[in-house]
Amino acid sequence: MHEMIEMDAQVPLELGGQRLDQVAAQLFPEYSRSRLQGWIKAGQLLLDDRQVKPREKVVGGEWLRLEAELEVFTEWQAEPVDFPIHYVDEHVIVVNKPAGLTVHPGAGTPNGTLLNGLLHYDPDLAAVPRAGIVHRLDKDTTGLMVVARTVEAHTELVRYLQARDIDREYEAVCKGVMTGGGEVEEPIARHPTQRIKMAVRPGGKPALTHYRVLKRFAHHTHVRLKLESGRTHQIRVHMDHIHYPLVGDPVYGGQFSLPRQCPDLLREALQGFQRQALHAKALGFPHPATGQWMHWEIDLPEDMQALLQVLEEESPADEY
Repeated sequence: MHEMIEMDAQVPLELGGQRLDQVAAQLFPEYSRSRLQGWIKAGQLLLDDRQVKPREKVVGGEWLRLEAELEVFTEWQAEPVDFPIHYVDEHVIVVNKPAGLTVHPGAGTPNGTLLNGLLHYDPDLAAVPRAGIVHRLDKDTTGLMVVARTVEAHTELVRYLQARDIDREYEAVCKGVMTGGGEVEEPIARHPTQRIKMAVRPGGKPALTHYRVLKRFAHHTHVRLKLESGRTHQIRVHMDHIHYPLVGDPVYGGQFSLPRQCPDLLREALQGFQRQALHAKALGFPHPATGQWMHWEIDLPEDMQALLQVLEEESPADEY
């Protein structure tokens, strides 16, 4: 299915001398630069009824005519999928993603994902790229993520993400006792031999993670982290890189191990924690329609709260 778009706009004189694609991005801000470039190349966005190249300079006063088809993604099926909504308005949905829920359909998970559930919740999301999903959380990471309900909101939120104007803070429980906070600035790319893993590699995409200590225990640390970029598995890769992997991480945590002289209750808690102990705790961004700063924080899920309670009782730092 496709949705037809028909729009006209006159090029203001003060934009004379700029490239057509740059001008189009200003006159049609609800669509991304790359999408507009594609329409220009396909002859669906015309300058005074002429097909020209995206880099052609405008004089000012010309008319832009946009007649394009916006693909509606029907290959993804709407399905009833349970996911808690933390905030909703006509432009955005803020989801509190539970553990075990995959965000986007893929080869291993063709359905039953958050995306399928979003299409069931709001069928109009079929006309928004990726059903409004702007950023992802790993399947077993919990917490806050934003979904756009309109093409305009999606374009704006992607812009915020690229400009690092979306604040995302996480809490995690790491193996090992940190002496203090810091940052990890290391490039991340696909692991050279293990395709499901990412790794710190020269030539990878730039990635920066800030972290600070919230609480030290005898063999673990409760930390708060802030992302300056959003690479796949970024926190998990960076914490493992500095030798503080996340508790329960099945991919980056290494072989399961217990501290020496580990109390029974703590042993049970660590053995029973079957996912990475990572939660998207806080989310903030300018509202895509009003520009007003929006901010949310959400409690840790019950399993992480229970783990921290056991660590507090069974592994206090001051006893070692």
